[in-house]
Amino acid sequence: MTKPSKKSPRSGATNRKALRDYTVLSRIEAGIELVGTEVKSVRQGGTTLTGGYASAEGEELFLHDVHIPVYEHGNRFNHDPNRIRRLLLHKKEIGRLIGQMGQKGYALIPLGLYFRGRNVKIELGLCKGKQVRDKRDSIKRREANREAERAMKRK
Repeated sequence: MTKPSKKSPRSGATNRKALRDYTVLSRIEAGIELVGTEVKSVRQGGTTLTGGYASAEGEELFLHDVHIPVYEHGNRFNHDPNRIRRLLLHKKEIGRLIGQMGQKGYALIPLGLYFRGRNVKIELGLCKGKQVRDKRDSIKRREANREAERAMKRK
């Protein structure tokens, strides 16, 4: 059995609703501070990123409303599934993100959680919320692209 390479990330969880409800302006990879049973639980799966967001407190970023289920074989050292987790970024990156999040309508939303080697990484997106008309426009654009591809296949 081969070990996974450190270059290829292994999937842990994705937030598909974020791509529907937000326009992603930029993507950032960050580390996340987890306790032992949380890492084991992420490996088992079942992590929910839907509804999660990052906020700034002082000069640090924290991840809220991300559910990592309790580890099945844990004992009294098990973690709280909905606890607030610290994000690990360089100080300059944190300052830049806090400045961008200060603009009206912008938020830092988790898009994916995965393993890079032994480390758990989270992909964050600097996002702007979509209005209902924006969602309709993106659906129309996607349907038009599908129709064009089908027409090209037929010919």
